[in-house]
Amino acid sequence: MSSFEETGPRAPVTESIRVDKVRPRARLGRKLRAIIVVIVAIILLVPVAVMVLTAFKSRADVVTAPPKILFEPTLEGLVFLLTERSQLGEEALAEAKANADNLGIFDRVALENGQRINGPSDFLRRLRNSIIIAFGATFASVTLGLFAAYGFSRFDVPGANDLLFFILSGRMLPAVVVTIPIFLMYRQLGLHDTHAGMILVYTVFNLSLTVWLLKGFIDEIPKEYEEAAMVDGYSRFQAFYKIVVPQAATGIAATTVFSLIFVWNEYAFALMLTSETARTAPPAIATMLGRGGIEWSAIAAGTLAFLIPVLIVIFAMRKHLLRGVTFGAIRQ
Repeated sequence: MSSFEETGPRAPVTESIRVDKVRPRARLGRKLRAIIVVIVAIILLVPVAVMVLTAFKSRADVVTAPPKILFEPTLEGLVFLLTERSQLGEEALAEAKANADNLGIFDRVALENGQRINGPSDFLRRLRNSIIIAFGATFASVTLGLFAAYGFSRFDVPGANDLLFFILSGRMLPAVVVTIPIFLMYRQLGLHDTHAGMILVYTVFNLSLTVWLLKGFIDEIPKEYEEAAMVDGYSRFQAFYKIVVPQAATGIAATTVFSLIFVWNEYAFALMLTSETARTAPPAIATMLGRGGIEWSAIAAGTLAFLIPVLIVIFAMRKHLLRGVTFGAIRQ
């Protein structure tokens, strides 16, 4: 009895000592991981910070070496981005400076550079084209991909694996490889430099991504839910729309974000398959030239404006995106 009484209480003490040793190690590990994440985030955000600073620098400050961190902000980049200007002669410049008090802020900024604003630039139209084409193609590819993924997941499709590989193979082709054939075909069909043509090509190229991603999410939704719904009188489409779609909302949101980012940033098709009417922002920003040199502040301002719409979408869907990437849909 005495031996039992002596040894009995020692187990909890030993266990508590082990726990006390493990806890500091766990806390130290979490702190180290947090520090690493912060460092990586700062490194990744440095180019974005440089872009934001450049967008509000004057032309002289942009080309200064070493780069200036502290400077007087200006709207030159925004003015150069959104307006078309012409250089003023000495007499016209002196006359314009005499009437500078009656000018708007954009006109005064242009006047400081010896220029006069003639009208708006094409950038806002290019940005509108990007919004129309990107959101239209994303909606079409996610919708079609959702139906295709549901079919592959729920029905016995002959040669399903071969078909899925064939769909995926379209994603393996670089855009440059197929641009010329698509360009020649679009010229014959009248789809060159049209919104419909760009939406069509982006939808086709995005289908492989949407089908594969959404099939994985739908596979994780138990079939018993739909079977129970159809026993209660639902049709197959009603069970799909009211049971599968709400439960796959996380996967649909994640797939939508990935598809949108691909279309939003795509450059090769936008450059080769458009010229004026449907030209999007990426090639417009890349080919932006100033008078006497490249207007880096305007390019930075355009890149910043181009970043904002997709950033808003990603921020609005951040919870669904995080859950979709890490966990997926409901697991059986």
